Amino acid sequence: MSKPKLRTISPVTARRLAIERQRLSGPRPPASHEGMLDVLRDIRCLQLDPISAVARSHQLVLFSRLGGYDLAHLDTLLWQDRSLFEYWAHAASMVLTEDYPIHNLMMRQYVTSDSAWSTRVRAWMEQNKPLHDHILKELAERGPLLSRQLQGQGFEPEGWVSTGWSNDRNVSRMLDFLWIRGQIMVAGRSGGQKIWDLTERCLPEWTPRESLSESEVAHNAAQKSLRALGVGTSKHINVHFIRGRYTKINNVIKELESDSLIQRVQIADENGAWAGDWYIHADDLPLLERIEAGDWQPRTTLLSPFDNLICDRQRTEKMFSFEFRIEIYVPKAKRQYGYYVLPILHGDQLIGRIDPTMNRKTKQLIINNVYAESNAPTTPEAASAVARSIDELAAFLGAKEIVYPDSECIPVGWRPALG
Repeated sequence: MSKPKLRTISPVTARRLAIERQRLSGPRPPASHEGMLDVLRDIRCLQLDPISAVARSHQLVLFSRLGGYDLAHLDTLLWQDRSLFEYWAHAASMVLTEDYPIHNLMMRQYVTSDSAWSTRVRAWMEQNKPLHDHILKELAERGPLLSRQLQGQGFEPEGWVSTGWSNDRNVSRMLDFLWIRGQIMVAGRSGGQKIWDLTERCLPEWTPRESLSESEVAHNAAQKSLRALGVGTSKHINVHFIRGRYTKINNVIKELESDSLIQRVQIADENGAWAGDWYIHADDLPLLERIEAGDWQPRTTLLSPFDNLICDRQRTEKMFSFEFRIEIYVPKAKRQYGYYVLPILHGDQLIGRIDPTMNRKTKQLIINNVYAESNAPTTPEAASAVARSIDELAAFLGAKEIVYPDSECIPVGWRPALG
């Protein structure tokens, strides 16, 4: 029996599906607790990053989808409702408490392998058992506590050695290891600093507690990853959501396809079919058909440099023909675009980027530079859409003024609307 013919979709359709599943098109969800949780159930995680040149990344990711919103709503979900908690997804992130069984596998398996890293961490924790016991005892008796309130007394820990920031930061390292093992959690924040407590005092009673196998986690998480991506290959799935923790991902993909939970598609342009096996989730077939029928509402918005849509740089280049690199750690003189650059999503294209800084003392949003891609639209409508997206960011940040650069730093076609 011959194989059924692959469904072929265009790159435009593929992009629109990805953008729709990331909640970056169509009517914005309500900027409420419920709307925020609805978005998070689609994108599954919010990457955390300490840089606040504009705003914290997780705040910007939600802004791109919700528009202006009250930051207190996110605090409520984290620290009161406990619908979210901080853990490791594709990086340190906010994740859904309802996904706890997925993340619990990493907690159970952390440092149990024979890898050089696991062996090193396991040995260090054994050498520093007094510090380990001290932290858990202090949290049990006095928690929740900041890390500085957990400095050990009466014993000399075996120093953690590294070439980076963690060198000899023994309490911080032990807290990180206990956190990844699921023994402690971030119970709150004080001025950006983590407040720690025992996990059993952080998780709500309704937290799902089933202990999933490696296979069950991989099958569950791979589907969530693919749905968040909209369309992707096994490699894309593997580096999204719980990056690199999908056991035997190729076998999982085959089983999901065999069970008709996902479907293979072909993406083709004028040069032929794109390389690799691409998939969409069966639940997204109706959405795919609506998009192909022209039922798709574009938006223009700014994206965090860590946004879920573009966190896989190779996939971003393939799907959007948009090369994006974070230049935070690049010497200023060698930066191509800027320190904390926000890509501009316009409909189904990434058409440029801005280099902004928020001055909180003067309440000014300073636009250092604006860049347009070579194929970016220069119509008055496009320019006005870009200007509105910057206005919306300024309003969200509480800026009283937007300071634009000299006109030569703004693309010619956009100058009448910007500045």
